[in-house]
Amino acid sequence: MSEENCSHDCSSCGESCSSRTEPQDFLAKPNPQSKIDRVIGVVSGKGGVGKSLVTSLLAVQLNRRGYHTGVLDADVTGPSIPKVFGIHQHAMGNENGIVPVKTRTGIDVISVNLLLEDENAPVVWRGPIIANVVKQFWTDVVWKDVNYLFVDMPPGTGDVPLTVFQSIPLDGIVIVTSPQELVSMIVSKAVSMAKMMNIPILGIVENMSYVKCPDCGKEITVFGESHLEQTAQKFGLKVLGRCPLDPKVSAECDAGNAEDIEAPWLSDAADEVERLTKG
Repeated sequence: MSEENCSHDCSSCGESCSSRTEPQDFLAKPNPQSKIDRVIGVVSGKGGVGKSLVTSLLAVQLNRRGYHTGVLDADVTGPSIPKVFGIHQHAMGNENGIVPVKTRTGIDVISVNLLLEDENAPVVWRGPIIANVVKQFWTDVVWKDVNYLFVDMPPGTGDVPLTVFQSIPLDGIVIVTSPQELVSMIVSKAVSMAKMMNIPILGIVENMSYVKCPDCGKEITVFGESHLEQTAQKFGLKVLGRCPLDPKVSAECDAGNAEDIEAPWLSDAADEVERLTKG
């Protein structure tokens, strides 16, 4: 972008120019009443790969290990986090800021659906407005003594992911993919953006890896041969888990019972997140 056309607002610009402001210059301060130890972004290069599922179940796993976890739903136009936790009430506020809604096991959640009069109403907002709402989920919400705050990111590399990367001090990201061949290209975009923003990548999780036969237990690769290992090796990433296509998991999420799901296939991912604290 030429100097005369530059607005000097890198948060809404995708150009990689020499005068681009460093990412840390845009970091926003959290609410003064907040105390957050670690922030983990869950990202993907495309939609429909199961980021919200991975985000929710990681929060559940760390919660079961005795940590206080929270979920910031940054996918404003497709907010599914309240649904999987069975939350339908509105978030409330006080003189200190917005108070996140607690799930039945104590996980703190904020999502645009918790602020709308009608949770089924579409969010028809332009990118900058959506990005500002996500930023307010960090600056205006009181995250009280949260050990791990998971950010469920919208897909791609547009306004909102850029706002999260630049405004919120992420300690690391987990990339979620699916088994199709185009995964390498999708992961490449997520990796490149993380490197541009100087955010550590904890590893990669493949969702919809297989279906287990209910009769014989054989794993069936519905989407063909996985390219996870090759993709991880290509980008120097750790493989943190392979999640199955399981109708029972889908049914529990539809019923708002994410906290009842056992997910041993995400144990390595939870371990990697926990290492951020244990060193």
